[in-house]
Amino acid sequence: KINFYHSIIFFLFSCFIALIVNRFENLIISPVVCLFLILSIGISHGALDNQKGKELSRLYKVQKIYFFYLIYSLIGASIIIFWLFFPTTSLILFLVVASYHFGKEDTEFLINNKDVSNLIIYFSKGALIIIAPLMFHFVETINIFKLLLIENEKFYLFLNFIEDNNILLFALSISLLSNIYYFLKDFKIINILIFFDFFSIIILNYFLTPLIAFTAYFCFLHSFRHSISLIIKLNENNLKSGAITFVKKAMPLTVLTAILYVISLYFLSNYYQLNDAILKVIFIGLASLTFPHILLEYLLEKNEK
Repeated sequence: KINFYHSIIFFLFSCFIALIVNRFENLIISPVVCLFLILSIGISHGALDNQKGKELSRLYKVQKIYFFYLIYSLIGASIIIFWLFFPTTSLILFLVVASYHFGKEDTEFLINNKDVSNLIIYFSKGALIIIAPLMFHFVETINIFKLLLIENEKFYLFLNFIEDNNILLFALSISLLSNIYYFLKDFKIINILIFFDFFSIIILNYFLTPLIAFTAYFCFLHSFRHSISLIIKLNENNLKSGAITFVKKAMPLTVLTAILYVISLYFLSNYYQLNDAILKVIFIGLASLTFPHILLEYLLEKNEK
């Protein structure tokens, strides 16, 4: 029920933002605002990974928790280093993994079974986050890729090919079919929220720039929904108490991550314009957080099975 009402509110929020932007054509939302939202609301949904790390350490009978922190940090740092040397490969891997991650975490609360077939459907559904900005703001999205150190001409020729041959429209149709599949599978009326989410993402990407559309989705749909699941785990009988506990537990890692982001931004701003530096910090930073976060979730699910 909470997710159902959340989807309706987010859909109305998306329509409102689109209306405001359409009404005030000169309205500019600074990338600084996007960075602030991602550093506060966005990354906080993964800020309980330290608690999950303690649980994972117990499962593997590792007594020293610092071992988890070391591995987690090394994976994140390795992603950044790998990106500097192999940016195109890193971006492709990030887009694939992120698509699966978004599709899974935005939908799995509706799924009763854990079939392997869900992996492909999760990816198809989550790929909308990548398809929509390419479809509605192709040039701007390409410019973001270039800022992320992507200089591979073959990669851009491939993107131009799929854009010129309506492959993006085909991919969008596949994503829509994935939503229809989840709507009909284990049918219940609450499944309709899948379409609210789908059209919210379409509206955001049609009217807003790729960065702002992604920020709105990442903070107010993806992160908020995942945070709801964490709050319920902390206290399913009293959501208010669970929310307070969640904020207290999430605060340390959220603040620490935000500090690391700001330090990185300060360093990069010496070499790039501020807005360009913000884009680099946001997306490469999210990649470095996403891979260890997903690996942690996978290991916990594997042990639960």
